[in-house]
Amino acid sequence: MLKFSRLARRHWLLLMCTALAIGLTGCGGGGGGNGDGSGPGDGSGGGNGKGNGQGKNANSGSTKRIVILTNGPDPFWDTCEIGARDAEEELGLADSGFKVDFHRGDFTDKKQIDMLKQYGLDPDIVAVGISVFNPDNLPLIEEMRALQEKGVKVVTIDSDVNRDEFRDARFAYLGTDNIIGGRELGRAAKAVAPEGANFAFFVGSLGVANAVDRMQGFVEGAGDDFQELARRSDDGKPAEARRNVENALNQFSELNMLVGIWAYDTPQIINVVRDRNIRDKTKVICFDAAEASIDGMMNGQVDVMVVQNPYQMGHHGVKLMHALVSEDQAVVDEMYPEYAKEGEKDVFRTELRVVIPDSGSSISGDLFEESTILFKASEFKEWLEERSLISS
Repeated sequence: MLKFSRLARRHWLLLMCTALAIGLTGCGGGGGGNGDGSGPGDGSGGGNGKGNGQGKNANSGSTKRIVILTNGPDPFWDTCEIGARDAEEELGLADSGFKVDFHRGDFTDKKQIDMLKQYGLDPDIVAVGISVFNPDNLPLIEEMRALQEKGVKVVTIDSDVNRDEFRDARFAYLGTDNIIGGRELGRAAKAVAPEGANFAFFVGSLGVANAVDRMQGFVEGAGDDFQELARRSDDGKPAEARRNVENALNQFSELNMLVGIWAYDTPQIINVVRDRNIRDKTKVICFDAAEASIDGMMNGQVDVMVVQNPYQMGHHGVKLMHALVSEDQAVVDEMYPEYAKEGEKDVFRTELRVVIPDSGSSISGDLFEESTILFKASEFKEWLEERSLISS
């Protein structure tokens, strides 16, 4: 009996070891993550094996991820994402082992910092393009630097860091030159109100680089006959944006020009002006072309829009990041022919447009820089429809 028991135990242990080995092989080993794609890994390790991976990990040729992180959830970014997806397809990134992810912030420093920390834990992420919410936020800057130290390529899109202090935190900036954009809007305002005006700015955050530059440029372009009465921020909340317009009009009886700096501000301006029936004595001018702003111009509610090209930001942003990761120097040189971290040499300007009503506008193309494109509203709407876009 003793001899039989030892033999049985040996047989039982052999069976258990074999079963365990088979089980481990079938569980899809690999890196971290929660098994459902929610962790910093690619979802290939642990749990039930679901996620965006194919049972791969960073050391076995997993898909490399190129990420765009926005400053907030504004519809402006929908067009940018379309551009990024088109670039992904045109460049055949899936065939070469790349994937584009598009993540939206929430107009807070914390969200962007947390996302960058998560990216640093994910070995699949090879490039990040970020629209910086706060250009002077040191913890954010440090996370950008940390990503670069790990070999992740980092660029800024749409809104840059403070270039005087922190341009080392990214390879380059790609987007609108917002000082120039602001000047163009100021020049347009001067044409709309040649005798000058009393104006107020409305924007999501007064400290974001693109907002600061646009407002500064506007003041420069409009000139001495324009008097600034207020700058109001709304933390990315449309309801607060409307209250800001109402409160400014209540506070300043002489306010006769309302300037929307971010895309969602202008629809709120349009609504308040319409509800108060003051369009005849109030100029409405803006940055960006939200769908409601375009419709507003078609209906006579907006005098001029300076419009960025978020599609190009997404498209060229992915193109640049892929070139940096794949060491395609020809593409980098084409975009930054005199690259250096000084002046404008690490800045790629995307297109800028001025959109005016189809008739009755005093604005003409000779007011602007040669590279700025002038569109009538119907032409611009047609341009969008040809690209299956509804805003820009």
